[in-house]
Amino acid sequence: MRHRPLRNRTRGNLPSELGRFVGRGVELAGLGRLLESSRLVTVTGVGGVGKSRLVLEAARAAAEGRQERYCDGVWLIELDSVRDPALLELTLAEALGLTDHTTRPPRAVLAGHLAERRLLLVLDGFEQLVEETAALVRELLRRSPGLRVLAAGRRPLDLDGEQALPLAPPAPEEALALLVQRLRAADPAFEVTGANRAVLVELCARLDGIPLALELAAARLRILSPEQVLARLEDRFALLTGGVRGAPPRHRALRTAIGWSHELCTPAERLLWARLSVFAGQFDLDAAEYVCAGPDLPVEGVLDLVAELLAQSLLVREETPAGVRYRMLETVRAYGAGWLESLGDAGRLRRRHRDWYVGLATWCELDWFSPRQAEVAALVEVELPNLRLALECCLAEPEDAHLGQYLAGTLWFYWAGCGRLTEGRHWLDRSLEPAAGPAETGYETSRLKALWVLGYVAALQGDSVPSMSALYECRDAAARTGDPVAAAYAVHRLGCLALVSDDMARAGELLGSALEGYRRAGELNSNVLMCQVELAMSLAFRGDLAGAARLCGEVREICEERGERWTKAYALYVLAYAALDAGAPAEARRLLAECVAINHAFHDLVGLVLALELLALVTVSEGDPAEAAVLQGAAEPMWEGVGLRLFGSGYFNAPRLMCRERAGELLGFDRYAECEEQGRGLTREALVVRALRGPAERGSGVPSPRPGGRGGLRGPRTARRAAADQP
Repeated sequence: MRHRPLRNRTRGNLPSELGRFVGRGVELAGLGRLLESSRLVTVTGVGGVGKSRLVLEAARAAAEGRQERYCDGVWLIELDSVRDPALLELTLAEALGLTDHTTRPPRAVLAGHLAERRLLLVLDGFEQLVEETAALVRELLRRSPGLRVLAAGRRPLDLDGEQALPLAPPAPEEALALLVQRLRAADPAFEVTGANRAVLVELCARLDGIPLALELAAARLRILSPEQVLARLEDRFALLTGGVRGAPPRHRALRTAIGWSHELCTPAERLLWARLSVFAGQFDLDAAEYVCAGPDLPVEGVLDLVAELLAQSLLVREETPAGVRYRMLETVRAYGAGWLESLGDAGRLRRRHRDWYVGLATWCELDWFSPRQAEVAALVEVELPNLRLALECCLAEPEDAHLGQYLAGTLWFYWAGCGRLTEGRHWLDRSLEPAAGPAETGYETSRLKALWVLGYVAALQGDSVPSMSALYECRDAAARTGDPVAAAYAVHRLGCLALVSDDMARAGELLGSALEGYRRAGELNSNVLMCQVELAMSLAFRGDLAGAARLCGEVREICEERGERWTKAYALYVLAYAALDAGAPAEARRLLAECVAINHAFHDLVGLVLALELLALVTVSEGDPAEAAVLQGAAEPMWEGVGLRLFGSGYFNAPRLMCRERAGELLGFDRYAECEEQGRGLTREALVVRALRGPAERGSGVPSPRPGGRGGLRGPRTARRAAADQP
């Protein structure tokens, strides 16, 4: 498919500037010139020297000054918490706002997306994946002539055509200005005077002007005078200089700065610093208390110690959609990790970290079937770096493979419900790579769960062969070990495969059998309700609209009682399908509006695109074929991210085909194609806003006759024609 420029789309994701950028005028101008002449520029230097801040400032200047060159935006990709090379492309795709649920390699998805776009990628913190990042950047630059890359790292990528800009510490006057700015942020009344100026200048010189070191010094200057800080620094320098033999002076200076801050911490603060280094990205207080507390660090004291580390700028407090979180700067975290290794406690802390996040995932799975569903989605999104780290820890040792299977399977609601099919498939495949583990029941249960979740995810990707293989293995093993719940899940997802393969009779048989298995086992959750919705779909496609509406009415009631929204959206889809078939487009629109809003909130691309296709047909029946064609055009490329178009199903494809035929007849081929093209240029956010507008807001004309007549949505003839229409 030809990729088009991002018209009317978000022009990047650069964060808002929180503070005034101090100095670096010469470097900023030089960086701007390099970006004019080279497609790959890397700012290099020691950790803490200000690389990230400089490239962000240069990126902002590029976004404002060369809008024609970067007409598709300037995009920041932060890689410092990514450890698994397999997640590199996924992280880039996520930052660019791409959603792709297919089995295509993420690198191919990225290359295809960028092929004809003109944008600037800003890569920050790639050191731990330098070889993989270099290979990816090389391929993207070769295949995307309009792409430029600005990177920040401790070393260059060593690619042909790369321009490196080594970043030295700022000049003395700039270092002083930065220190004073930080001091005034804490105390607006602070002034440089004749009495303190010489000491401040000396302090900057002794710290080599490194911005991170100045940040740490500014934190100490909140409680000590400049003379006291300088005196303490003098006392510690002999002990803390040096570092690795042969390391550049700036490396030793940074180690001096961080080591000096470490020396000024109390023993308890140092211990917490070391233990907090096991976290990836952000963490909350509850996690810190569980993972880090022990006989030598009482849990009731962790809060005060966190406050002290915050006061010393060794932790950063951040507001997130899931509440307050804390984060260590990477250089500070790495220093703490070195101390943790030297204490011989790293392995135990990693296991504590793993156990906390396995428990978190377990509670989130339970809370998914509750009014907290949206909060759970936000929480897992924020905690994803730590969940990835926990998965890595589980899969690092063969004897813990069952924990990896359990964790990857337990996150099914996130993989399937929040648009993370590709990543979920990655972890599920990895967790199931080892041969069957020990024969204990708990271990087998974890494997069965990973198998049915893999079957589910692969089915949603349109990858039916691996899906069927995993589900049959799960079903047979469940029968052999006497696990009726796993058997019900396997039969349920086999029914889903039959549903999307247009075998409605078998789908009804399997889904009905799964529901009976769930009832016998006392199982009730979002999956069970989804099984009932899918059974309703099979009835609707066979013409039993009354039976389908009855089943989905029950699901809707239970969802509203429990506060469940994700499954409710699919029930609303079926109810809207029945309403449109019964000649009630206004009711169908009302139901679909709620369905679209829910699926968009959860980033569920499968549910969203199904609802949009049906909403386009509703829009034709309201007398607005042009708007229907716009919706069709916007929905069409979304299927490329889901997988096989409409799962290859004639039944699921029927609304799209009928909308195309009806709107095409009313508009004519040229006008229909023009409206479809307009839809392809919409962002997902703009599309959802547009889709939720009713006829009164659009000012559409007199409603046209209901398309297809009674049974027209799901008659066999329409289904066969739709199947034949598949590209």
